[in-house]
Amino acid sequence: MSKHAWLLGAGFLVACRGGPGSAVGAPSASAVASAAPSAPLAAPSASPHLAGNRLVLLGTKGGPRVGAPGSPRNPSTLLVINDVPYLVDCGYGTSSALVGAGVPLNKVRHVFVTHHHSDHDLELGPVVYNGWVTGLKSRVDVYGPPGTAQMFTDFLAYMRLDLRVRTEDEERPELRGLVFAHDFDGPGQVMQNDDVKVTATRVVHPPISEAYAYRFETKDVSVVISGDTAYAPALADFAKGADILVHEIMSPTGIETLLRRVPNPEALRKHLLASHTQPEEVGKIAASAGVKTLVLTHFVPGDDPALTSETWTEGVRKYFAGRVVVGKDALELPLSKP
Repeated sequence: MSKHAWLLGAGFLVACRGGPGSAVGAPSASAVASAAPSAPLAAPSASPHLAGNRLVLLGTKGGPRVGAPGSPRNPSTLLVINDVPYLVDCGYGTSSALVGAGVPLNKVRHVFVTHHHSDHDLELGPVVYNGWVTGLKSRVDVYGPPGTAQMFTDFLAYMRLDLRVRTEDEERPELRGLVFAHDFDGPGQVMQNDDVKVTATRVVHPPISEAYAYRFETKDVSVVISGDTAYAPALADFAKGADILVHEIMSPTGIETLLRRVPNPEALRKHLLASHTQPEEVGKIAASAGVKTLVLTHFVPGDDPALTSETWTEGVRKYFAGRVVVGKDALELPLSKP
């Protein structure tokens, strides 16, 4: 399928069309189309706060509902590679979670959106904005399914008064000229630089058809982040041999408790069962992929104290004998070979 790179720069929107995406397991050799900004932007710089390649679970609770103070945040995952942060999804609370992880918001350079559910993109604009008000002067690239570029354009319109005032009164660079938002609409390579290659594949998350998993390949380690998905055997092929698979998970018993406190239980039950992965299925995917470490996240439900670590791992263990990590907010894992 074709790819689209929507570039926000110099005050206007440009659409570019790249080469076709490739099938799972054979990503395209061509990167998403891009263009240089009209004026030079500062290159990404290292920061002592970012030292050490690592994976950080910033938010692990699936679903849009905001929990009580101290409860798990909405989904977001961070990879720090060669002192540069790569952010996957921006659920509510991502900015504060980044600060808590020691990542200056003005150091964010690459943002990836798995799909357009609010618990994954609600803070897309604010994450970049919060970096801007703390000194962002470098280019930020945002990647995601169709609609990602328009979402950021709409955010700029929503904040236009504040942006104009702060640009003029505080002599900040125009945010519009710093952000380059790339839409893609099929599996294949999303981006590549000297440190990492990122590819994407579609997953199963009805009714949303443009939902993706991402694979990050560095010289030392490979990490796959499932995004939201029902049981998808093709995902195992995409994750084949990965060092770390970060996968969503849903508890069938837990959702019954959840459904008792919502006004639309039958509609929500239908959606959850069709769109998310149960523990035994997660185990099958990890086993089939032959991954070394399975990290569980995006728990559905994600704030039920009755669901213990054993609740989440029991079904997984029926099929997967490797290392299983039950995720929690702020959990960190090194990105290095064992």
